[in-house]
Amino acid sequence: MAPNVKAQTAAPLPPKIVKLQKKMARASGPKKKLNRSRAGNALLFIVMGICGVFMALPLVMIVNNALKPLDEIYQFPPRIFVRNPTLSNFSDLFVLMNESWVPFSRYVFNTLIITLGGMAGHVIIASMAAYPLAKNKFPGKKLLFSLVVLSLMFSWTVTEIPKYLIISWLGINNTYAALILPAWGFGMGLYLMKQFMEQLPDSLMESARLQGASEWQIFWRIVMPNVRPAWLTLAIFQFQQMWGTTGGIYLRSEELKPLQYSLQQITTGGISRAGAGAAVTFIIAAVPIIFFLVCQSSILETMTTSGMKE
Repeated sequence: MAPNVKAQTAAPLPPKIVKLQKKMARASGPKKKLNRSRAGNALLFIVMGICGVFMALPLVMIVNNALKPLDEIYQFPPRIFVRNPTLSNFSDLFVLMNESWVPFSRYVFNTLIITLGGMAGHVIIASMAAYPLAKNKFPGKKLLFSLVVLSLMFSWTVTEIPKYLIISWLGINNTYAALILPAWGFGMGLYLMKQFMEQLPDSLMESARLQGASEWQIFWRIVMPNVRPAWLTLAIFQFQQMWGTTGGIYLRSEELKPLQYSLQQITTGGISRAGAGAAVTFIIAAVPIIFFLVCQSSILETMTTSGMKE
């Protein structure tokens, strides 16, 4: 009986149990400590504080310039902080825009349509195109992704003439679609979503297929919630880019011009419009910042738990 007992005790464990034991051993092992002194921490804090001040300085100047009277705006040497804050710049702005034949609210409406349409469409289309590239196998997959990466190497000025010719051929010049449709095909979003979706375990999708879920259900109910930090980050970048557009050569009608175009018209009006121009600059800068602050907590929360593994 002894040899049989010995043979039974020497039987190898299943591979899954062995793998689990190794992971538990690594987790319970001694953890490495950061070998960094208090002086190093203090130096790092000082350097980061200086960088933060320089990064926040333009925003501080935008807020203060919007509250400065006209004499402080042109004061030399210029001062960062306002001495006699006033809201006259904003009142002058609305008086100026209400006197024009296109009201200020129309510029704001045009900007919201262009920004939200370009941002939402880009996030959805980039995610839908990235899903098969990340989780399916088909002929030409690597070639398609290589073309997407190659498109990121070209400056927007290189593709401006071909893009204008395509928009003219489609007959969508002088419409919102002339700015919204090109934003949907930006390659950076597809690249970002594809790289993020590759981190999702394939077993997650396979288990959903075994339960009868369609590819459409898997994409919307499983993939998109798990890559939330990626499409939130993409939405912030696209919102910032679309919010600052001027319409360029695609919009000719004054009723379709965005808010950034009105800023250019105000600032070219001379010294007397400098206060109104500072107010418009504040409005243009405030909206993307607010949008980022709203999405920031979700991004930081999900970034720490996005590394899913088998």
